[in-house]
Amino acid sequence: MSSLANVLDSLTVEGTLYESLPDDSVRCFACGHRCLIREGKRGICQVRFNQGGKLRVPWGYVAALQSDPIEKKPFSHVMPGTNALTFGMLGCDYHCGYCQNWLTSQAMRDPASDISEQFVRKITPAQMLEYARKTNAAVVVSSYNEPLITSEWAVEIFKTAKSNGLMCAYVSNGNNTPEVMEYIRPYIDAYKVDLKCMDDKNYRKLGGTLQHTLDGIKRAREMGLWVEVVTLVIPGFNDSNEELWDAARFLASLSIDIPWHVTAFHKDYKMTEPDNTDSKTLLRAAEIGREAGLRYVYAGNLPGNVGEYETTHCPKCSYQLVKRSGYVIREYRITGAGRCPKCNEQIAGLWPKDPAAVGLNGIGLPLPVW
Repeated sequence: MSSLANVLDSLTVEGTLYESLPDDSVRCFACGHRCLIREGKRGICQVRFNQGGKLRVPWGYVAALQSDPIEKKPFSHVMPGTNALTFGMLGCDYHCGYCQNWLTSQAMRDPASDISEQFVRKITPAQMLEYARKTNAAVVVSSYNEPLITSEWAVEIFKTAKSNGLMCAYVSNGNNTPEVMEYIRPYIDAYKVDLKCMDDKNYRKLGGTLQHTLDGIKRAREMGLWVEVVTLVIPGFNDSNEELWDAARFLASLSIDIPWHVTAFHKDYKMTEPDNTDSKTLLRAAEIGREAGLRYVYAGNLPGNVGEYETTHCPKCSYQLVKRSGYVIREYRITGAGRCPKCNEQIAGLWPKDPAAVGLNGIGLPLPVW
């Protein structure tokens, strides 16, 4: 067994999201794969494993930790201008060839990611709360790798965060199950999903199933979580008008108030063939979203090149409500009741109660906490 496996296996506890089966097998419910794991074997994520008929799950560490502008998640309708203490562990249930966080997400799967062992740091929920306070964070977020597969540890952290007045959120691929969503629901406020494409064949190349993600978005919305969706627009992979229309129409069928972020791909990890996404492509995608009836559409990763699609406008009177430049809030005009000050339209989202406290003209960069 590798050195990384030894380290990670030592940082585990018995999980909650599973059932015991005959012959010491277990069925894991953390993600939509619902892995049947025989004794001594690992799930697809590689970090949940069966030891003696019990499912061992990640616990007590982080492999990435920093305080990001919440706009970086991206959330555009959750506490604008605030910091989000963001943590990640190791492992993922997907294997996307363009993953920007592959050193952490592909741990235990790609030998080149074994270097991630040096990122592992033991931590407690109390220490996480201390770091949130130190960086003036209003939200604690599980991200960087797939949070669903480390939900037991996330919930442990979120219990402390919520009891101290902080919001909590997931940045996820959406490959969830009813069991994991019922488990995390009492402790999270917002759920961002990467809708990677609308072609099941391409989804399977990434390690997922399209329908599982569509169901996951719908499930989170029906549970009352605030949901935002991101599609990384990749030339030649998912940027056809047909696919973009399919994505926008699906979201609009759930709610026209779901914010849809279309963001720019850049060459990374194993996907170096497609061109980087240009602003023209992002604007085309954003316009499709708006034509499909979505009231809040954003184009990201190319600040200054996507015009009005960085900014939140009132869907009724078009008044400029939140002016952004990259991850920086320049102007904020939503009322404490979450309404447009000009026409009184309710603006969907989780907004600060005190508009005067919104942080304007910040640095727009992550804050290290170590």
